[in-house]
Amino acid sequence: MVDVLISVDLEGVAGIATRQQIGPGGRDYPAARELMTAEANAAVAGAFEGGATSVVVNDSHGPADNLLGERLDRRADYVIGEPTPLGMMQELPTGRGVVLLVGYHAGAADPAGVLAHTFSGSGFADVRLGGVPIGEADLNALIAAEHGVPVGLVTGDDVVCAHAERAFPGVVTVPVKTALGRTAARSRHPAVAREAITAGAARAVRNALSGAVRPLSIPDELVVEAELRPNGAADLAARVPGTERIDGRTVRFAAASPRQALDVLEVWAALAAHYPHR
Repeated sequence: MVDVLISVDLEGVAGIATRQQIGPGGRDYPAARELMTAEANAAVAGAFEGGATSVVVNDSHGPADNLLGERLDRRADYVIGEPTPLGMMQELPTGRGVVLLVGYHAGAADPAGVLAHTFSGSGFADVRLGGVPIGEADLNALIAAEHGVPVGLVTGDDVVCAHAERAFPGVVTVPVKTALGRTAARSRHPAVAREAITAGAARAVRNALSGAVRPLSIPDELVVEAELRPNGAADLAARVPGTERIDGRTVRFAAASPRQALDVLEVWAALAAHYPHR
């Protein structure tokens, strides 16, 4: 028996490469919601094919109101809206489980990933853990590990998949597109991508059942740093208790747990988002 959380982002979905696709008001945002929902369903189908007992889908893009509920596989529950206590990892399994990261993207500091950012594209120019640039997949994998749960699958562009293979031992990856720039990609046909995601999800769940994939090891020290884009936003971020100001745009926090690191990053991001961009 294994319970599955599918965390679905949008930037790493097949057929997605431009900014107007990923937010309300964009010409192709309605079509992007369809593509995102279809990839979620592909992962749900694969999870059950692989032996999942239950599946929850977490809408993990922006304000978390993108998935088309009526079109989701009816076997899965889903999380919609924000904020939630665990963000993109809300509804992590409490017992034996595995996380599938679908539609993910590279981190803010990566020079090649499609629509790459870390938690806040407008707020953070870079996010580092222990001095090393990280993406959302990295911190989310540590949050899962805090609950004893591994990441079994990562789908997205070739950049995030290559990173996942280095960072997450035993992970299954499904590259659905090749990055050609920050807002350009060579994509697999969405139907072909979904077939690959279903197969990858089934394999990832079987790996979890067999014990072939394990949670990450959590570092003894969790020092998180963020370089804030808006000029002056660090003035506000530095007021968060425990935050250390590093320079004009950078703040640092020594977290006691991955969950606390996430909490602080979300507060910093919210402060940066409401600061005048100049």
